[in-house]
Amino acid sequence: MKKILYFVLVAVLMAACASMKAPVINQIESLDGYKYVYITPTSELTSGSSGVYGGKYGVYGSGSTKTINPSDVISGIMLKQGYIRLPELNPELLDQTLIVNYGESGRRNVNLGYSIEVTIQFLSAKTNMPVCICTAEGQGSTEADDIRIAINRALAPLFKGNNK
Repeated sequence: MKKILYFVLVAVLMAACASMKAPVINQIESLDGYKYVYITPTSELTSGSSGVYGGKYGVYGSGSTKTINPSDVISGIMLKQGYIRLPELNPELLDQTLIVNYGESGRRNVNLGYSIEVTIQFLSAKTNMPVCICTAEGQGSTEADDIRIAINRALAPLFKGNNK
């Protein structure tokens, strides 16, 4: 009986601990000829987590909130790579400018919780054709953490060992 219970417990734990999908990079063209980025604005997301516990002297609780703006996270990564962020598209610089779009592309139950999948699209400002599309999922303690982790996972393989 103990062996059966043990195998059932192991099977349940293994099913609950599914890993996240590997990031997917669809690079259509090299990013080497680009120097500037225009990142489309995104709205801020605020998420929180809290916990309540009780003891013999009462009930206690705590909570925290986190805020994220995906375009700011993407901007930080692009600036770190040496790109110059433009506040608006400049017709004189279209040949060297990437337009960066962000979107949430799904949720999936993973590791006794869920992950958020994001897709980041790089377009040529001159042709409006895709240059690169990156997709990854992230899982943290809040939705803001999920998004931050997913963005970093999506862009990390693109810039691995490639500091401008």
